Amino acid sequence: MSTPFLPLCRPAIIEEDIQAVADVLRSGWITTGPKNAQLEQKIMDHTGAKHAVALSSATAGMHLLLYAMGIGAGDEVITPSMTWVSTVNLITLMGAKPVFVDVNVNTLMTTAELIEPLITDKTKLIIPVHYAGAALDLDAIYALGERYNIPVVEDAAHALGAEYQDVPVGRQGTCIFSLHAIKNITSAEGGIFTTDNAQLAERIRRLKFHGLAVDTFDRETQGRAPQAEVAEPGFKYNMPDICAVLALGQMSRIAEITQKRTELALYYREQLAEIEGITPLSVPSYQHKHCWHLLIIRVDATVFGIDRNEVIELFKTKGIGAGIHFKACHTQKYYREHYIEKFGKILSLKNTEKNSEQICSLPLFPDMSVNDVNRVVNTLKNLSGKNK
Repeated sequence: MSTPFLPLCRPAIIEEDIQAVADVLRSGWITTGPKNAQLEQKIMDHTGAKHAVALSSATAGMHLLLYAMGIGAGDEVITPSMTWVSTVNLITLMGAKPVFVDVNVNTLMTTAELIEPLITDKTKLIIPVHYAGAALDLDAIYALGERYNIPVVEDAAHALGAEYQDVPVGRQGTCIFSLHAIKNITSAEGGIFTTDNAQLAERIRRLKFHGLAVDTFDRETQGRAPQAEVAEPGFKYNMPDICAVLALGQMSRIAEITQKRTELALYYREQLAEIEGITPLSVPSYQHKHCWHLLIIRVDATVFGIDRNEVIELFKTKGIGAGIHFKACHTQKYYREHYIEKFGKILSLKNTEKNSEQICSLPLFPDMSVNDVNRVVNTLKNLSGKNK
Protein backbone atom coordinates (compact mmCIF):
# COMPACT_ATOMS: atom_id res chain seq x y z
CA MET A 1 0.00 0.00 0.00
CA SER A 2 1.35 3.42 -0.94
CA THR A 3 2.01 6.02 1.75
CA PRO A 4 -1.09 8.20 2.25
CA PHE A 5 -0.93 11.82 1.14
CA LEU A 6 -0.02 14.23 3.94
CA PRO A 7 -1.90 17.49 3.31
CA LEU A 8 -0.75 20.95 4.28
CA CYS A 9 -3.66 21.21 6.67
CA ARG A 10 -6.73 19.39 7.89
CA PRO A 11 -9.46 20.99 10.04
CA ALA A 12 -9.77 19.88 13.67
CA ILE A 13 -13.31 18.58 13.21
CA ILE A 14 -14.56 15.67 15.32
CA GLU A 15 -17.75 13.59 15.18
CA GLU A 16 -19.48 15.81 17.74
CA ASP A 17 -18.96 18.81 15.42
CA ILE A 18 -20.46 16.92 12.50
CA GLN A 19 -23.43 15.90 14.65
CA ALA A 20 -23.92 19.53 15.73
CA VAL A 21 -24.12 20.59 12.07
CA ALA A 22 -26.66 17.82 11.43
CA ASP A 23 -28.71 19.02 14.41
CA VAL A 24 -28.82 22.52 12.95
CA LEU A 25 -29.90 21.14 9.58
CA ARG A 26 -32.74 19.30 11.30
CA SER A 27 -33.74 22.33 13.37
CA GLY A 28 -35.31 24.19 10.47
CA TRP A 29 -33.14 27.26 11.09
CA ILE A 30 -29.94 27.01 9.05
CA THR A 31 -29.16 30.64 8.23
CA THR A 32 -28.11 33.32 10.73
CA GLY A 33 -29.66 32.41 14.06
CA PRO A 34 -28.93 31.29 17.62
CA LYS A 35 -25.63 29.56 16.78
CA ASN A 36 -24.28 32.85 15.47
CA ALA A 37 -25.13 34.52 18.74
CA GLN A 38 -23.48 31.68 20.68
CA LEU A 39 -20.33 31.84 18.55
CA GLU A 40 -20.06 35.60 19.02
CA GLN A 41 -20.38 35.14 22.78
CA LYS A 42 -17.78 32.35 22.73
CA ILE A 43 -15.33 34.63 20.91
CA MET A 44 -15.97 37.44 23.39
CA ASP A 45 -15.45 35.06 26.31
CA HIS A 46 -12.18 33.79 24.85
CA THR A 47 -10.67 37.10 23.74
CA GLY A 48 -12.24 39.48 26.23
CA ALA A 49 -13.55 41.60 23.35
CA LYS A 50 -16.49 43.85 24.17
CA HIS A 51 -18.25 43.19 20.86
CA ALA A 52 -18.08 40.44 18.23
CA VAL A 53 -19.88 40.10 14.91
CA ALA A 54 -19.86 36.84 12.94
CA LEU A 55 -19.50 37.29 9.19
CA SER A 56 -19.24 35.25 6.00
CA SER A 57 -15.47 35.85 5.80
CA ALA A 58 -12.63 37.94 7.17
CA THR A 59 -12.58 39.66 3.77
CA ALA A 60 -16.17 40.71 4.38
CA GLY A 61 -15.10 42.15 7.71
CA MET A 62 -12.34 44.18 6.08
CA HIS A 63 -14.73 45.47 3.41
CA LEU A 64 -17.29 46.55 6.00
CA LEU A 65 -14.58 48.20 8.10
CA LEU A 66 -13.19 50.23 5.20
CA TYR A 67 -16.72 51.17 4.13
CA ALA A 68 -17.77 52.17 7.65
CA MET A 69 -14.65 54.32 8.01
CA GLY A 70 -15.36 56.08 4.73
CA ILE A 71 -12.03 55.09 3.19
CA GLY A 72 -11.96 56.26 -0.43
CA ALA A 73 -10.26 58.23 -3.16
CA GLY A 74 -7.28 60.25 -1.98
CA ASP A 75 -6.87 58.24 1.22
CA GLU A 76 -3.86 56.09 2.10
CA VAL A 77 -3.89 52.88 4.12
CA ILE A 78 -0.60 51.46 5.41
CA THR A 79 -0.38 47.67 5.40
CA PRO A 80 2.24 45.02 4.62
CA SER A 81 2.65 43.57 1.15
CA MET A 82 3.57 40.31 2.91
CA THR A 83 -0.02 39.21 3.45
CA TRP A 84 -2.93 37.63 1.63
CA VAL A 85 -4.05 39.94 -1.14
CA SER A 86 -7.65 40.44 0.02
CA THR A 87 -6.90 43.50 2.17
CA VAL A 88 -4.93 45.21 -0.58
CA ASN A 89 -7.62 44.37 -3.12
CA LEU A 90 -10.29 45.97 -0.94
CA ILE A 91 -8.25 49.12 -0.29
CA THR A 92 -7.81 49.43 -4.05
CA LEU A 93 -11.48 48.73 -4.80
CA MET A 94 -12.47 51.46 -2.34
CA GLY A 95 -10.43 53.88 -4.46
CA ALA A 96 -7.73 54.38 -1.82
CA LYS A 97 -3.99 53.79 -2.05
CA PRO A 98 -2.43 50.78 -0.33
CA VAL A 99 0.91 51.95 1.07
CA PHE A 100 3.12 48.90 1.45
CA VAL A 101 5.24 48.68 4.58
CA ASP A 102 8.15 46.26 4.90
CA VAL A 103 8.41 43.57 7.58
CA ASN A 104 11.00 42.24 9.96
CA VAL A 105 13.15 39.87 7.91
CA ASN A 106 12.82 37.02 10.42
CA THR A 107 9.27 37.28 11.79
CA LEU A 108 7.51 38.64 8.66
CA MET A 109 5.61 41.13 10.82
CA THR A 110 5.84 44.88 10.53
CA THR A 111 6.82 47.29 13.30
CA ALA A 112 6.10 50.85 14.40
CA GLU A 113 9.60 51.84 13.26
CA LEU A 114 8.89 50.66 9.72
CA ILE A 115 5.41 52.21 9.63
CA GLU A 116 6.21 55.72 10.88
CA PRO A 117 8.22 56.99 7.85
CA LEU A 118 5.28 56.12 5.58
CA ILE A 119 2.73 58.28 7.42
CA THR A 120 1.48 61.34 5.51
CA ASP A 121 -1.43 63.71 5.91
CA LYS A 122 -3.38 61.32 3.66
CA THR A 123 -2.92 58.31 5.95
CA LYS A 124 -6.34 57.33 7.28
CA LEU A 125 -5.70 53.83 8.62
CA ILE A 126 -2.94 51.40 9.64
CA ILE A 127 -3.57 47.66 9.19
CA PRO A 128 -0.70 45.59 10.64
CA VAL A 129 -0.80 41.80 10.26
CA HIS A 130 -0.28 39.14 12.92
CA TYR A 131 1.65 36.43 11.11
CA ALA A 132 1.60 32.63 11.14
CA GLY A 133 0.17 32.58 14.68
CA ALA A 134 2.59 35.03 16.32
CA ALA A 135 1.39 38.35 17.72
CA LEU A 136 2.55 41.76 16.55
CA ASP A 137 4.41 44.07 18.94
CA LEU A 138 1.17 45.93 19.51
CA ASP A 139 2.08 48.49 22.19
CA ALA A 140 4.43 50.41 19.91
CA ILE A 141 2.03 50.30 16.95
CA TYR A 142 -0.94 51.52 19.00
CA ALA A 143 1.22 54.26 20.51
CA LEU A 144 2.17 55.35 17.00
CA GLY A 145 -1.47 55.47 15.96
CA GLU A 146 -2.36 57.56 19.00
CA ARG A 147 0.53 59.95 18.39
CA TYR A 148 -0.62 60.66 14.82
CA ASN A 149 -4.36 60.22 15.54
CA ILE A 150 -4.61 57.39 13.00
CA PRO A 151 -6.81 54.33 13.72
CA VAL A 152 -5.15 50.92 13.92
CA VAL A 153 -7.07 47.80 12.89
CA GLU A 154 -5.40 44.43 13.45
CA ASP A 155 -5.50 41.84 10.69
CA ALA A 156 -5.77 38.88 13.05
CA ALA A 157 -6.64 36.25 10.43
CA HIS A 158 -3.78 34.07 11.74
CA ALA A 159 -4.12 34.91 15.41
CA LEU A 160 -7.19 33.37 17.05
CA GLY A 161 -5.68 31.85 20.18
CA ALA A 162 -2.57 34.04 20.20
CA GLU A 163 -1.69 36.43 23.02
CA TYR A 164 0.42 39.58 23.38
CA GLN A 165 1.83 40.47 26.79
CA ASP A 166 -0.48 37.85 28.36
CA VAL A 167 -3.55 39.44 26.75
CA PRO A 168 -5.50 37.56 24.05
CA VAL A 169 -5.38 39.12 20.60
CA GLY A 170 -8.80 40.71 20.11
CA ARG A 171 -9.25 42.20 23.56
CA GLN A 172 -8.20 45.73 22.58
CA GLY A 173 -9.08 47.90 19.62
CA THR A 174 -10.54 46.37 16.48
CA CYS A 175 -9.52 42.99 15.05
CA ILE A 176 -10.61 40.86 12.13
CA PHE A 177 -10.25 37.07 12.51
CA SER A 178 -10.59 34.44 9.81
CA LEU A 179 -12.42 31.13 10.21
CA HIS A 180 -11.47 29.88 6.74
CA ALA A 181 -10.98 26.14 6.24
CA ILE A 182 -7.20 26.36 6.71
CA LYS A 183 -7.39 28.27 9.99
CA ASN A 184 -6.90 26.79 13.49
CA ILE A 185 -10.62 27.25 14.17
CA THR A 186 -12.84 26.98 11.11
CA SER A 187 -16.45 27.47 10.12
CA ALA A 188 -15.56 26.28 6.57
CA GLU A 189 -15.87 29.90 5.45
CA GLY A 190 -16.31 32.74 7.90
CA GLY A 191 -14.82 35.59 9.86
CA ILE A 192 -15.23 37.40 13.16
CA PHE A 193 -15.10 41.16 13.67
CA THR A 194 -14.23 42.23 17.22
CA THR A 195 -14.03 45.74 18.63
CA ASP A 196 -14.21 47.77 21.81
CA ASN A 197 -16.12 50.49 19.90
CA ALA A 198 -19.86 50.02 20.49
CA GLN A 199 -20.93 52.37 17.67
CA LEU A 200 -18.64 50.66 15.18
CA ALA A 201 -19.91 47.23 16.22
CA GLU A 202 -23.51 48.35 15.78
CA ARG A 203 -22.77 49.69 12.30
CA ILE A 204 -20.91 46.56 11.20
CA ARG A 205 -23.80 44.43 12.45
CA ARG A 206 -26.24 46.58 10.48
CA LEU A 207 -24.15 46.70 7.30
CA LYS A 208 -23.59 42.93 7.24
CA PHE A 209 -27.29 42.34 6.42
CA HIS A 210 -28.68 44.87 3.96
CA GLY A 211 -28.52 47.76 6.41
CA LEU A 212 -31.45 46.52 8.48
CA ALA A 213 -31.71 48.31 11.80
CA VAL A 214 -32.01 44.98 13.64
CA ASP A 215 -30.13 41.74 13.20
CA THR A 216 -31.62 38.98 11.04
CA PHE A 217 -32.34 36.90 14.12
CA ASP A 218 -34.28 38.23 17.07
CA ARG A 219 -33.52 36.14 20.14
CA GLU A 220 -36.98 36.65 21.63
CA THR A 221 -39.21 36.17 18.58
CA GLN A 222 -37.00 33.50 16.96
CA GLY A 223 -37.19 35.35 13.70
CA ARG A 224 -36.97 38.73 12.05
CA ALA A 225 -38.93 41.50 13.69
CA PRO A 226 -41.71 42.56 11.28
CA GLN A 227 -40.92 46.23 11.82
CA ALA A 228 -37.30 45.89 10.65
CA GLU A 229 -36.40 48.58 8.14
CA VAL A 230 -33.32 49.50 6.12
CA ALA A 231 -31.47 52.21 8.02
CA GLU A 232 -28.84 52.52 5.27
CA PRO A 233 -27.85 50.49 2.19
CA GLY A 234 -25.93 47.43 3.32
CA PHE A 235 -24.40 44.17 2.14
CA LYS A 236 -25.03 40.43 2.47
CA TYR A 237 -22.19 39.19 4.68
CA ASN A 238 -23.99 37.23 7.40
CA MET A 239 -22.78 33.80 8.56
CA PRO A 240 -25.17 30.81 8.35
CA ASP A 241 -25.77 28.85 11.53
CA ILE A 242 -24.55 25.66 9.82
CA CYS A 243 -21.14 27.37 9.66
CA ALA A 244 -21.29 28.98 13.10
CA VAL A 245 -22.02 25.70 14.87
CA LEU A 246 -18.99 24.07 13.25
CA ALA A 247 -16.70 26.69 14.79
CA LEU A 248 -18.53 26.56 18.15
CA GLY A 249 -17.38 23.03 18.89
CA GLN A 250 -13.78 23.83 18.03
CA MET A 251 -13.84 26.97 20.17
CA SER A 252 -14.65 24.79 23.16
CA ARG A 253 -11.40 22.91 22.40
CA ILE A 254 -9.22 25.85 21.37
CA ALA A 255 -6.74 25.35 24.22
CA GLU A 256 -6.30 21.69 23.28
CA ILE A 257 -5.98 22.52 19.58
CA THR A 258 -3.39 25.22 20.24
CA GLN A 259 -1.40 22.96 22.57
CA LYS A 260 -1.19 20.16 20.00
CA ARG A 261 -0.11 22.55 17.26
CA THR A 262 2.50 24.02 19.61
CA GLU A 263 3.96 20.60 20.45
CA LEU A 264 4.23 19.68 16.77
CA ALA A 265 5.73 23.07 15.83
CA LEU A 266 8.39 22.94 18.52
CA TYR A 267 9.36 19.40 17.50
CA TYR A 268 9.53 20.53 13.86
CA ARG A 269 11.86 23.38 14.82
CA GLU A 270 14.20 21.04 16.71
CA GLN A 271 14.49 18.71 13.73
CA LEU A 272 14.78 21.44 11.10
CA ALA A 273 17.75 22.96 12.92
CA GLU A 274 19.87 20.14 11.48
CA ILE A 275 19.26 21.11 7.83
CA GLU A 276 21.54 23.69 6.23
CA GLY A 277 19.76 26.19 4.03
CA ILE A 278 16.42 25.73 5.84
CA THR A 279 15.49 28.41 8.37
CA PRO A 280 12.13 28.62 10.19
CA LEU A 281 10.65 32.02 11.00
CA SER A 282 11.97 33.52 14.22
CA VAL A 283 9.77 33.59 17.31
CA PRO A 284 9.40 37.19 18.59
CA SER A 285 11.41 37.98 21.72
CA TYR A 286 8.68 39.99 23.46
CA GLN A 287 6.13 38.31 25.73
CA HIS A 288 3.53 36.55 23.63
CA LYS A 289 1.75 33.24 23.09
CA HIS A 290 2.09 31.72 19.63
CA CYS A 291 -0.92 29.79 18.31
CA TRP A 292 1.11 28.21 15.49
CA HIS A 293 -1.28 28.71 12.62
CA LEU A 294 1.51 28.00 10.12
CA LEU A 295 4.92 26.35 10.22
CA ILE A 296 6.94 28.41 7.74
CA ILE A 297 10.50 27.81 6.62
CA ARG A 298 12.75 29.81 4.32
CA VAL A 299 14.63 27.87 1.61
CA ASP A 300 18.00 29.42 0.75
CA ALA A 301 18.71 27.90 -2.65
CA THR A 302 22.37 28.93 -2.60
CA VAL A 303 22.90 26.67 0.43
CA PHE A 304 20.14 24.06 0.11
CA GLY A 305 20.80 23.39 -3.56
CA ILE A 306 17.27 23.89 -4.95
CA ASP A 307 14.80 26.71 -4.57
CA ARG A 308 11.45 26.91 -2.78
CA ASN A 309 9.34 26.16 -5.85
CA GLU A 310 11.36 23.04 -6.61
CA VAL A 311 11.00 21.91 -3.00
CA ILE A 312 7.21 22.18 -3.23
CA GLU A 313 7.10 20.24 -6.51
CA LEU A 314 9.35 17.50 -5.15
CA PHE A 315 7.24 17.28 -2.00
CA LYS A 316 4.25 16.52 -4.23
CA THR A 317 6.06 13.55 -5.75
CA LYS A 318 6.55 12.25 -2.19
CA GLY A 319 2.89 12.68 -1.24
CA ILE A 320 3.40 15.76 0.93
CA GLY A 321 1.47 19.01 0.62
CA ALA A 322 3.15 22.39 1.06
CA GLY A 323 2.19 25.99 0.40
CA ILE A 324 3.28 29.61 0.10
CA HIS A 325 1.96 32.16 2.63
CA PHE A 326 2.35 34.45 0.81
CA LYS A 327 3.53 35.73 -2.53
CA ALA A 328 3.94 39.44 -1.73
CA CYS A 329 0.98 41.52 -2.91
CA HIS A 330 3.05 44.03 -4.87
CA THR A 331 4.53 41.16 -6.91
CA GLN A 332 1.10 39.88 -7.99
CA LYS A 333 0.24 40.43 -11.67
CA TYR A 334 -2.26 43.27 -11.25
CA TYR A 335 -0.08 45.27 -8.88
CA ARG A 336 3.07 44.64 -10.91
CA GLU A 337 1.33 46.07 -13.95
CA HIS A 338 -0.78 48.87 -12.47
CA TYR A 339 0.46 50.04 -9.07
CA ILE A 340 3.14 52.47 -10.27
CA GLU A 341 0.92 54.10 -12.89
CA LYS A 342 -1.90 54.50 -10.35
CA PHE A 343 0.00 55.39 -7.19
CA GLY A 344 3.67 55.99 -7.94
CA LYS A 345 6.87 54.28 -6.88
CA ILE A 346 6.86 51.48 -4.30
CA LEU A 347 9.39 52.13 -1.56
CA SER A 348 12.02 49.54 -0.64
CA LEU A 349 10.54 46.23 0.53
CA LYS A 350 13.75 44.21 0.59
CA ASN A 351 12.78 41.98 3.53
CA THR A 352 9.36 41.28 2.02
CA GLU A 353 10.80 40.46 -1.40
CA LYS A 354 13.52 38.18 -0.02
CA ASN A 355 11.02 36.18 2.00
CA SER A 356 8.42 36.10 -0.76
CA GLU A 357 10.89 34.10 -2.86
CA GLN A 358 11.92 31.72 -0.07
CA ILE A 359 9.00 30.96 2.24
CA CYS A 360 7.36 27.54 2.28
CA SER A 361 4.61 26.35 4.63
CA LEU A 362 4.93 22.76 5.86
CA PRO A 363 2.08 20.46 6.95
CA LEU A 364 0.79 21.36 10.41
CA PHE A 365 -2.53 20.32 11.96
CA PRO A 366 -3.59 18.72 15.27
CA ASP A 367 -4.19 15.23 13.86
CA MET A 368 -0.58 14.96 12.71
CA SER A 369 1.81 12.67 14.55
CA VAL A 370 5.51 12.94 15.33
CA ASN A 371 6.03 10.35 12.60
CA ASP A 372 4.38 12.71 10.11
CA VAL A 373 6.78 15.48 11.12
CA ASN A 374 9.71 13.08 10.76
CA ARG A 375 8.48 12.16 7.28
CA VAL A 376 8.48 15.82 6.21
CA VAL A 377 11.87 16.55 7.77
CA ASN A 378 13.49 13.40 6.37
CA THR A 379 12.15 14.24 2.93
CA LEU A 380 13.74 17.68 3.20
CA LYS A 381 17.04 16.11 4.26
CA ASN A 382 16.95 13.77 1.28
CA LEU A 383 16.19 16.61 -1.11
CA SER A 384 19.10 18.54 0.29
CA GLY A 385 21.50 15.61 0.02
CA LYS A 386 20.42 14.84 -3.53
CA ASN A 387 20.93 18.36 -4.75
CA LYS A 388 24.21 19.38 -3.09
